This record gives sequence, structure tokens and C-alpha cells, in this order.
Amino acid sequence: MFMDLNAYFASCEQQLDPSLRGRPLIVAPTAGDNTSAIAASYEAKRFGIKTGTNIGLARQLCPDVVIVKGNHAAYTAFHKRIVEVCESVLPVDKVCSIDEMRFRLLETEAPPAVARELALKMKKAIRENVGECMTASFGIATNHFLAKTATDMMKPDGLVILTADDIPSRLYELKLTDFCGINKRMKARLNAAGVFSSRQLLALSPEEMRRAFGSVCGERYWFNLHGYEVDYETRQDQSLSHSHVLPPDLRTEEGAREVMMRLAHKACARLRQSNLWATHMGIYVKGMRRSWKVTVPVPPCQDSVTVTSLIASEWPSADFERPLQVGIVFTGLLRPEYVTPSLFDQTPERAEFSHAVDKMNHRFGKHSVFVGGMGQGRHSAEERIAFQKVELFVEGADDHAFDIESYMGGERLDTWRGVAR
Repeated sequence: MFMDLNAYFASCEQQLDPSLRGRPLIVAPTAGDNTSAIAASYEAKRFGIKTGTNIGLARQLCPDVVIVKGNHAAYTAFHKRIVEVCESVLPVDKVCSIDEMRFRLLETEAPPAVARELALKMKKAIRENVGECMTASFGIATNHFLAKTATDMMKPDGLVILTADDIPSRLYELKLTDFCGINKRMKARLNAAGVFSSRQLLALSPEEMRRAFGSVCGERYWFNLHGYEVDYETRQDQSLSHSHVLPPDLRTEEGAREVMMRLAHKACARLRQSNLWATHMGIYVKGMRRSWKVTVPVPPCQDSVTVTSLIASEWPSADFERPLQVGIVFTGLLRPEYVTPSLFDQTPERAEFSHAVDKMNHRFGKHSVFVGGMGQGRHSAEERIAFQKVELFVEGADDHAFDIESYMGGERLDTWRGVAR
């Protein structure tokens, strides 16, 4: 069983503020026209507004649309509450993202009629214990891939069951891009291989699927598509990055530099929390007239002093114009056991110093100690929820505080598969 919360960020905002219910709503990083929607309510989607729509265009499509700055602390708090509520019905097998999770059904729970009642029971539990605006689409199938696919077949507040007898005929109605993992680029690759419909895709053999995808991923996709439960390990810690759209008052060379220093400070703190060391760094500035980027090797490090010094040395070469967004990317990430410290650089000592700074901030508050070069930029680049992320990175005491227990009246659930304990 797979659950996909509908228009999650927008639904949280409507749950928190009753005056927003029933109105076209966009959640955005800022209210400026140069940014894009990170979520849209179903009322806004009816006007053609969706995730990624430019705010200026959204105002043209729907002059009455409400723009709300994202409250990511609330979204993570609601997520934790929803996990708790769902587990009052079924234990969560895996949290897949902030708005998706899957449940593995026992043999007695697998018959379609029983599974359907469990899904309806979970919908009711969310509505009664989280809020009336928090709806979800459920998919039930023989593996998690098809269950996830089923959630997209009926939205919002849907419930679709795909039995073994439904495969492949029920999937013929879908477009290629309706399947998870097939984007526009992969669709073009499949088209080049002569595959233009779901019926043609499902008719391929594992070997043909592998050739069409251009890698072993195609063969794995065949097994998922035909209902087999196959899990593959995914590589982690390949890169760590932060980016930020500059607010209007910081769209200057000095503002871009200050925010870049802020991102470096934040990214290095995440490196330390993850116990990783970076060996390459990329920085960039997207400009409305001209952009700039550079990638440089770095001695294995995780401290802000080393990184900000490198940024300062590269900054004079920056030739961007009218900066709009800045970003930093760390690659070549290593675990400590694979790091050989240099005899000539001070990165190990600086790492210890930076860990001490982290402890100070966690005790006395965010930015109690910070890199001087951040200036006013230290108040920017707030932490946000990204794809497959369910927790906000905490930089200091009381960071991202949101009292969900008070909002819910302090009630907690203590059950196991619906049985009170």
C-alpha cells in the first residue's frame, strides 16, 4: 500500500489558516514575481498553475491567487504527526518523502477487500486526527512501484487497487510519463527505440527494455512494471548542495557574495553533521544578464574557514550581471576513514574548531557564532524541504520550532495495527 498526500504544502497552509480553504493558493520561497511555485492547491491547479510555475505567470493565470511563503517547520511537524496517525492503522514500511510513505501488508491484510478497508480507515484517521484539509491518494498493488503508480491514477483523495489480474491491461490507459522514472528525456529515448505507448512498453522483454533504456536499469524496470518486488541499493552521499534565490534587496554583487558565504557556512555545517569531507567545490551565480560558475578542488575539508577562504580567492574572477540566484555544490564526498589529512593544511584543526562553533550555536541559538563575511546575508537561505527529505537541518537552538502538539491539543496515539495498547 502506497500513500501520496495531496498538494501537501498547500494543504498544510489551508489546514493552519481556515481563510485559505477553497481558495487558489501557491506556496513559494518569496512573494516576488521572479520566483516559482513549490506547491499549488487544487483550486490553483484548475487555472493551470502547478509546481514550478513562475509567480508572475501564476498571477496572470489567476489574479486572485494567494501567495504564501513556505512554513517548512510546520510541514515537517505535520509529517511526523501523519506518520504517527498512519501507524495507528498500519506500521510504516518506509517513509519515501515528506508526502509519501508505503506500507507492507500481511497475508491476512492483502485481499483487496481487506486492503481497501484499511486504506479507508487510514484516510479517516488522518482526517480526524490531523485535519479535514489533509487528503491522500492510496494505491494498492503487488509491489511498491505499481502501488505508487496507482496513487497517480485517481487524485485527489483517490483509492486504486491493481491486482495481478489487472496487469498489464489497467496500465494501457497511462501515458509513458505517467510512470515513475520516465521523464521527457527518457520518453525521447524510448521513442527513439520505437516505444510510443504504454502498451508497447509493457510488450517489451527484459532484454529489449534494457536496450531501450540504455542500461541495466531497463531490465530492473521491467520487473517492477510487471509486479515483481525488487529493491536495489542506491548510492548515497554523492553530492551536497545549497542554492538560494536572492531577495530584491540582495540582488547586488555584495549581496550575492554575502549570501554565498551564508550558503557555504550552512553547507559545511551539514558536512560535519553527516560526517563527510568534501574534495571538490562548485560555486555559481545565476544572473538575469550573465551567469558565472567555477569548480575547484579543495583539500579534504568540512570547515567554513577553508571553504570561505577559497570562495574569497575565486570571487574576483566573477563576471555575472544582475544576480538572481547563488549556489554551492560539494562533490567527491568521503567518509573519515578514507581521508588522509595533509601535512601542510590546517583542515583537521579547523574542523575541530568548526565542531566547537556548532556546539555553541546549538546551545545559544542560530548564528551566535558565524563567519563575518556573511553580513546581512546570514538572515537569508532558510532551510526548506527538498525532494525525498523529511527533516529540516537544525543550525541552532529553537531553529524551526513549531508546536504541533499544542495545535493538536496534545493528543497522542498509542496503537499497533489499529489495536490500542
